[in-house]
Amino acid sequence: MKRTMWMRRMAAVTVLALTAAACGNGEEPVDEPEEVVDDEEEVDEEEEVDEEEDAAEPDDTALNLGYILPESGPLAFLGPPQIEAANLAVQDMNDAGGVLGEEVTLASGDEAGDTTLASEAAQQHINDGVDAILGAAASGMSLAFVDAVTDAGVLQCSGSNTAPTFDDGDYGGLYFRTAPTDALQGPVLAEAIVADGNTNPAILARADDYGQGLLDATVAELEAQGATVAAEITYDPDAANFDAEVGQAADSGADSVAIVAFDEGAQILATMIEQGLSTADIPTYGADGMAGDDLAELVDPGDPSVIEGLTGTRPGGGDVSGAFLERFTEETGLDDTTFAAELYDCAILIGLAAELAGSTDSEAIAAEMINVTAGDAECSDFAECRDLIADGEDIAYQTASGVALVADSVGNGHPESGSYEIWEIDAEGSLNVIDTVVSSF
Repeated sequence: MKRTMWMRRMAAVTVLALTAAACGNGEEPVDEPEEVVDDEEEVDEEEEVDEEEDAAEPDDTALNLGYILPESGPLAFLGPPQIEAANLAVQDMNDAGGVLGEEVTLASGDEAGDTTLASEAAQQHINDGVDAILGAAASGMSLAFVDAVTDAGVLQCSGSNTAPTFDDGDYGGLYFRTAPTDALQGPVLAEAIVADGNTNPAILARADDYGQGLLDATVAELEAQGATVAAEITYDPDAANFDAEVGQAADSGADSVAIVAFDEGAQILATMIEQGLSTADIPTYGADGMAGDDLAELVDPGDPSVIEGLTGTRPGGGDVSGAFLERFTEETGLDDTTFAAELYDCAILIGLAAELAGSTDSEAIAAEMINVTAGDAECSDFAECRDLIADGEDIAYQTASGVALVADSVGNGHPESGSYEIWEIDAEGSLNVIDTVVSSF
């Protein structure tokens, strides 16, 4: 601003000098109409521009979060629970006075089931100066941009990445997840299959990190329990049909079928029915990627009973009291709570870590993420935990999902154990939780 005023004065001096020079050449100066400039008006206009530019910049002292979650795409059913969980966490922090006395902000981003779009959303958040990214939901989407995010020095926390690929990944201690690895879910799925008396299942799995990771973990546990695997079938999730893969499972002599899929699982189930492998004909199992309330409708809109008896697993059930999920349903109106508690935990852990660090710098927050669940002073909500931190207490935040984070060999954080729900589809096509188990290393 001062430089602008100085330049204006210099311009005025230059004009006077040129006028004087013109008068000294013996010619009569030509009277030009003078334009009167209101300096005060120009200064006001410049101040307005400066204020607009400042408003576009994020507040460096506030905690600025951004999410990358499925607003569209094959995992769109996982979007609403996680997005509303993020909003609820931000609301809870701001109702308590914010983080470090500043209001927390939350910017949106759609992973869309597309690695290019997910990466673009991540880059936009980086460009906008967010302090931490929540998401993505799918492991494959996170793998598309986690290096770019962590290389930029930005913390990332996912509430639903389960691929074992992330275990001990070199992300500079900036990657965290509150959902347990599929190395823990595989044994739960295997146990569910064996507990029903099956000893020779065929497994169809997506040919990606999520599918291969859960497939490997399930096969390892099946074999450890003395079962055999009739067929391990990986498939392209973008294929036009799955006739060949289902035919391979049908010809394998399997006594049961497990499917590790996202929304294409509905098409696989429909193909199985066409080939005489309905859930009434052969015990069938799924996992978290298929655990949507609309699965039966996607298979057959006219007859939701066609997948009655389908059984599956998914992370969850850590909220033993049910208090968080009950509150979540009441406040958001959503019945589907898949990964809601885990995503909520990501946001609250970040806020508490910032309070403990006394900073909203990503690396400072990352250094305290493990510590806020590892102390002696138990607390169950942001305000209570924040006040204990202010009193110098070492807190143990009791997460909504029931997990506590531990550090891997390079400083990233993940749960050392996981709670899993066993679900089943009834005659009306509704998904019901029938049991909860804990799996740990």
